[in-house]
Amino acid sequence: MLLQLDDLTLQLPPGADRTFATEGVSLSVKPGEIVCIVGESGSGKSMTASAVMRLLPPGAAIARGSIRLDGRDLAVLPEAQIRKIRGAEIGMIFQDPMSALNPIRRVGDQIAEVFRLHTDLGKAEIRTRILALLHDVHIRDPERTLRSYPHQLSGGQRQRAMIAMALALEPRVLIADEPTTALDVTTQAQILKLIRELQRKIGTGVLFITHDFGVVADIADRIIVMQSGRVVEQGPAEQILNAPQHPYTQKLIAAVPKLTAPDPADVSSDHVLVLDRLSKTYGSYGLFGFGRKLTHAVKAVSLELPRGASLGIVGESGSGKSTLARCIVRLLDPDEGSIWLDGIDYTSLGPRELRKRSQAMQMVFQDPFASLNPRRKAGELVAQGLRELGVKKAAARERAVELFTLVGLDPASLDRYPHEFSGGQRQRIGLARALALQPKVLIADEPVSALDVLVQAQVLELLADLRRRLGISLVFITHDLRVTSQICDRVAVMQNGEIVEHGPTAAVFTSPQHPYTRLLLDSIPGRRWSSRPDSERQVARG
Repeated sequence: MLLQLDDLTLQLPPGADRTFATEGVSLSVKPGEIVCIVGESGSGKSMTASAVMRLLPPGAAIARGSIRLDGRDLAVLPEAQIRKIRGAEIGMIFQDPMSALNPIRRVGDQIAEVFRLHTDLGKAEIRTRILALLHDVHIRDPERTLRSYPHQLSGGQRQRAMIAMALALEPRVLIADEPTTALDVTTQAQILKLIRELQRKIGTGVLFITHDFGVVADIADRIIVMQSGRVVEQGPAEQILNAPQHPYTQKLIAAVPKLTAPDPADVSSDHVLVLDRLSKTYGSYGLFGFGRKLTHAVKAVSLELPRGASLGIVGESGSGKSTLARCIVRLLDPDEGSIWLDGIDYTSLGPRELRKRSQAMQMVFQDPFASLNPRRKAGELVAQGLRELGVKKAAARERAVELFTLVGLDPASLDRYPHEFSGGQRQRIGLARALALQPKVLIADEPVSALDVLVQAQVLELLADLRRRLGISLVFITHDLRVTSQICDRVAVMQNGEIVEHGPTAAVFTSPQHPYTRLLLDSIPGRRWSSRPDSERQVARG
């Protein structure tokens, strides 16, 4: 056995929600095998992975059990020996690329460090290896990425750079903690293929943590289901996916969004938001200011959002989706075009007027860790907008309590800081903050990408309920086409800054007209499994 965990119990620091992060976890990974761990946020999946790398957070410790790699118990090895194993024998792809990458070092330097620590390669050979790795993970411009800082890359590009770092020395064990969360479906398919190629090449065993059951259906040999720190079910992938035995597993699989779009809904003829030939171009210069390079991030985009409706914007990483979202809420100034909200052109507003009207459009950001002030408590972050509008402190906190409950968070955690929450929980804080001001239009940039399927289903239902009760309109940006099919009345497909196809979601999904739309639909992970009726999957609902 390549990797073997026996009775692993991880104790949490004093003051945590519970005493143990995991209790009695036992699992194994064979050479050339992919073992997927699934479960809700907080179930102990990531802590299990961190324990294997001996990277537990401060105050957490291994209470009992063993972690054996080729017979060596990593739980008791000195730190000096563990440092030699990390990167060389065990590689790890972390869940949050922005917090895992050093913000003040270039991406190329961070990947090069792996080679400098574990090999005797020269500078030129290391550079060649890095460029090859970046090419292998399908980064379009490896030379530019090598010289870039993490904040200069998109979420998907940062994730791919971190995957390249983890694969640099072709480790025998690869721990992948939500490695495809930030990736579009086409890149996701490429990365999964890359991981399988590594297995075939050197027999790498993979411990793959994910909440995406489509990915699980595509790659898993065996599945481990965790709940509240314990393994509640495990077995071959075919058995777990198609005939789960434990009620919790059945509940997880029942929450997976269907790929089939619902029948078209009646939408209002009144458009709350209208984009008219909106464009945004970035320019960069070469040495001494010569050789200006233009990037058309958003190119003459025209879209209409009916009042109370939801519009999905889908496309690959770098297609311009997030730039478009930031232009709509005026975090970026468009170069051309107009943004009309209830008859007011927001591109013509000055800073003071824009600030006064900003509550009408609010945004949930793609990266919950980067968008939350780490020095402020979660409750303060949610109440901040209300306080700016003059709401008294007690009333703002009371509203924060309501919003925490609404998005599935424990109000008792209002006084915790962002780093004390999981990735999925931080995303819910961002959603609560955006909803605090009761906006007319909510711009949601990958709002459920970090959430497990149960919480994802709850948040999607919450958004649908808000639309029904408050008449809120939604611009929903995502790479998850399953989610798009469930929540969006209309969908627009972006490629290279342009809208290549748009229309009612059911029509676009059923009869896509553009080759790029067909490519996206064909790349959805686990498409065959998720399209099978429940009677075939034998999933017990309710």
